[in-house]
Parts: sequence; C-alpha cells; structure tokens
Amino acid sequence: MRRRDVLAGSVFMALTLAGCGRESSDKGGSKAASVPVSVEAIEQQAKGFSLGSAMAARVIYVFFDPQCPHCAALWEAVRPLRGRARFVWIPVALLNDKSAPQGATLLAAADPVEAMDRHEASLRSQQGGITASGITDELKAAVQRNTRLMDSFGFASVPTAVGKHAATGELVTLEGSAPTEVVAQRFGLTGG
Repeated sequence: MRRRDVLAGSVFMALTLAGCGRESSDKGGSKAASVPVSVEAIEQQAKGFSLGSAMAARVIYVFFDPQCPHCAALWEAVRPLRGRARFVWIPVALLNDKSAPQGATLLAAADPVEAMDRHEASLRSQQGGITASGITDELKAAVQRNTRLMDSFGFASVPTAVGKHAATGELVTLEGSAPTEVVAQRFGLTGG
C-alpha cells in the first residue's frame, strides 16, 4: 500500500471516530467499567429523547454532550437511518458548565428533536447552543444520573452509541462520531 493511502486511511479513521473527552480539569479521566455495558440498564436508568419511530424494532442509545461538536456530527449522520432504527439521545454533562442545563432543556422541550435541530444550528453558527430554560431540578438530576450511568460503563468520551446488531443481536458500542455508512454497517442497519 502506498504511503499516501495509509495516511489517508489514518486521517479517515481519526475523523470517523472523533469524540469529545472530559474537561482537562477533570482529574477522573477515563476509568475502567465498574458495570458491564447493558442495553437493559440503559433502558431502565437513562432519560433521553427519540429520533425515529417509536415503533422501530431496533433501538440505539447515544450518550451525548450538548456542547460536543462530534455529537452534532453524529446527530446529522444518523438522521438518514431513523427509518431503520430509533435513536435515543441521552444527554450527559462532561464538557463544560453549559452541558447540564442545555441537556435538561432538551429533555424539557415539547419537541426535543426540533429543539436539538435549533441547538445544533446555533452551535454551528458559533452562538453557543440553545438558552437553558424550562428546566427543573428533576431534569438536572436526570442529566447527572445519565452521566453517572455512562461513567459506570467506563466510557470517557462522547458521543458513545450502544445497541444490538440488527442481524446478530450482539452488543455493539461505537465511541466517537462516524459517517452514516459506518453507523449503518456497525449496527447492521444496511439495506432497506
């Protein structure tokens, strides 16, 4: 293989699996999982909002931080797949002091998908995202519980997607953003 091809492949993989980690002031850094990753635990303990049909047979859970640009890229990448799976977006607070209130605001929204679209448009235009509003102590606590759940699995960066492969039923995790085709292949959502 030519050097240029190897370099191009390396750049592609870096962009494919890009993610945001904790603030440098967080001394916790990445940690070993204290709890095995489980779709069932996520279903029972996490609070999020859905992109895609509530009746979809396949569900993929996405831990995201509202301040993460890689999470925004994954938001756009999975939109074409929402007819093949339901993506449950679970806000966490890893990156800065805006993360938790914005995550709670998204959970409080009457239409979280529309709110997320507005939020991402604001981030892309360097406006910082949606203004925190309508949040309750309960919703702030939900974001903190989501964060602790993600931490318990040992995930140290966002976005992190978790689901079962459509064909094999095996547990699949994807840490970092990825193009639509990679997400589809990873979770067995190719075809139809």
